[in-house]
Amino acid sequence: MAPGSALAQRLRGRLRLPCIGAPLFIVSNPELVIAQCKSGVVGSFPALNARPKEKLEEWLVKIKTALAEHDAAHPESPAAPFAVNQIVHRSNDRLMHDLEACVRHQVPLVITSLGAREDVNAAIHSYGGLVFHDVINNKFAHKAIQKGADGLVAVAAGAGGHAGTLSPFALVSEIREWFDGPIALSGAISTGRSILAAQAMGADFAYLGSAFIPTTEANAADAYKQAIVDCSAEDIVYSSLFTGVHGNYLRPSIVAAGLDPDALPDGDVTKMDFGSGGASDAKAWRDIWGCGQGIGGIKKVEGAAQVVQRLREEYAAAVADTAAAAAHSMGQASSKL
Repeated sequence: MAPGSALAQRLRGRLRLPCIGAPLFIVSNPELVIAQCKSGVVGSFPALNARPKEKLEEWLVKIKTALAEHDAAHPESPAAPFAVNQIVHRSNDRLMHDLEACVRHQVPLVITSLGAREDVNAAIHSYGGLVFHDVINNKFAHKAIQKGADGLVAVAAGAGGHAGTLSPFALVSEIREWFDGPIALSGAISTGRSILAAQAMGADFAYLGSAFIPTTEANAADAYKQAIVDCSAEDIVYSSLFTGVHGNYLRPSIVAAGLDPDALPDGDVTKMDFGSGGASDAKAWRDIWGCGQGIGGIKKVEGAAQVVQRLREEYAAAVADTAAAAAHSMGQASSKL
């Protein structure tokens, strides 16, 4: 955790694991978000998943009600806050409608993507909400903070969906040179050990998506879930064909669509369209399965609570192992002085 990052510490204090469940297009739904939050990690979903747009109000009420009931029944282990992802691309004609719903329901955390806007940030800040903006490089990180974002999601190489190309070591290091606020790191993180590694690099939180696709609550086809269990990092293909922006996808789904994953043409970024709820992208994302490179650590389909419990156990073991290794190394160094 960055020195002086009071905001990160405040959010971390509400979690049982320094983890944010990434918003997964089509896959994330209220059931998954509720299960994640009850387990002590931030659960999130893209506003565009609620279709038609009037459904968003229903989803927000359902999530808030379930978490409030959980907190009343379990005051000793309150649920983590939830988040909504807003696509701030100019083609998203739902943005103002969805933003108004988030303000009305005072969504604790809003994650913005594909554009940073001061008016969006101001609307969330009006009731005390937080805004994290996802970025793939240091240039976009500067722009996001200049426009009022509270924190950043550093999307590094290996992340699922729309991913960057930079090493997480380089990306977090460059951002930490000037920014001491909250950073969540995304990119091939699916184990407790990798969550600790993200913190060691300078991030406050790990940002996990693919690990929650093969869960019983997720809105994903059984074949999609099983493919994640069966595949590994070398089965991930990086392409811009499907949405116009480069992203990572499961090779078997590309083959099943009758395409050659080793000879995909480039997509056209000018045709990226999130209008009317992103319906133009729905078929591509439903048939071609987004996924990150960190799936080697995912061994079975299980409930979100079981995933979080596994991560917590792995994280605790990694902390103990790292502390022992560090103590040994320091002892060795001291003996040579």
